Amino acid sequence: MNKVKIGEKYEVDITSMGHEGEGVGRIDGIAVFVKGALKGERVIIEIEEVHKNYLRGRTVRILKESQHRVNPLCHYADRCGGCSLQHLSYKGQLEYKTQKVKDNLERIGKIYTKVHYAIGMENPLNYRNKGQFVVGEIGREKITGFYSFHSHEIVPVDNCLIQHPLSNKVVSVVKEWLNECDISVYDRKKGKGLIRHVVAKVAFKTGEVMAIIVINGEDIPCKEELIEALKEKVPGLKSVILNINTRRTKMILGNKNIVIYGKNTIEDFIKDLRFEISPLSFFQVNPIQTEILYDKAIEYAGLTGKEVVIDVYSGIGTISLFAAKKASFVYGIESVKEAVEDAEKNAQVNGVKNVKFIWGKAEREIAKLYKEGVKAEVVIVDPPRDGCDKEVIRAIVGINPKRIVYVSCNPSTLARDLRYLEDAGYRTVEVQPVDMFPYTYHVESVALVERM
Repeated sequence: MNKVKIGEKYEVDITSMGHEGEGVGRIDGIAVFVKGALKGERVIIEIEEVHKNYLRGRTVRILKESQHRVNPLCHYADRCGGCSLQHLSYKGQLEYKTQKVKDNLERIGKIYTKVHYAIGMENPLNYRNKGQFVVGEIGREKITGFYSFHSHEIVPVDNCLIQHPLSNKVVSVVKEWLNECDISVYDRKKGKGLIRHVVAKVAFKTGEVMAIIVINGEDIPCKEELIEALKEKVPGLKSVILNINTRRTKMILGNKNIVIYGKNTIEDFIKDLRFEISPLSFFQVNPIQTEILYDKAIEYAGLTGKEVVIDVYSGIGTISLFAAKKASFVYGIESVKEAVEDAEKNAQVNGVKNVKFIWGKAEREIAKLYKEGVKAEVVIVDPPRDGCDKEVIRAIVGINPKRIVYVSCNPSTLARDLRYLEDAGYRTVEVQPVDMFPYTYHVESVALVERM
């Protein structure tokens, strides 16, 4: 029986780092996850949560500091849930993320392969091209910010250091408008109120800006005042959109968009390819590291100009269009219809003709292509955090490609899926982590898998 109580203090040696960047130690043999502690430190902690098999606590005092500990650049760091590694040097972050990928592969997948050192950024600030700010209220003042760690308490944030400055400007203007016009804000517990989130998208190469106001309704008051303020104060503003989300859900965006100013897309480039980005488009949030990530994926694909490629979870066609430059033909498969429509437009505007985008469930469309005589030497997958659906990975194995390139944003599901591939006769040759999200615990990876 666990005798540790909430509120009690303990001296703990931190021996490793957890999934979300927290320090990990032990109290009487029970794992304790300590917010704000780093590997190699000795700390006094206060217990905040007691569970059957683990504990959670917070750092009260540091008795022995890690060599990688730094003072956070952001003064919201101890409260905001957006960045959990502000107290860890950037070198320390890259080491942590490299080890995290390696540990997940070995512990979950029993995959023992070469894991390269994570590729970091020269300047790991202001890198995000999309900011999603929650809207709330303190007293009668409307606020914008991010949720605190593991809670729905909103931390007011006026200037986020990992967002593009124009995203911060959009949110500042909207907050001022909310207060001047006394617009109601959404209460998630009651399911009432109008303004839910502010989403800003910034095209790094073109400077174009899209402002999205997520609302629990069909329209907003003081619309013209908001548009004029954004036009006056946000350079590069090309689009203001109302996104309708009337569901009681954790999902930020709804499916319906109403353009109230400008156009329904903004334009950006990845290297020399041009992309139209709509409100619901998935577009990698770190454009600088995206080029590195995609270069590595295409390198691993080993294309010579003769191969047929299937790109699964192809989204708006980013990786497909890069692969098409070096492949004979590329089939992109995506289950979101709007993303397929965007991908077709992107192929057209870039003059890429050796690509076909298919809307449907990947497992069905892969099997259908195989029955039609399509023999893909290379399959590229870039799934969401949950990894590949079992049916999808079975279908990929079923067409027996020579090489699989797996782009992952979650090392634990990557490890699970690589285990399946290895059991099916493939070998994980190597894995390259790429730091797409500095100051957070997230890490992207590219794995090269070959048929044995």
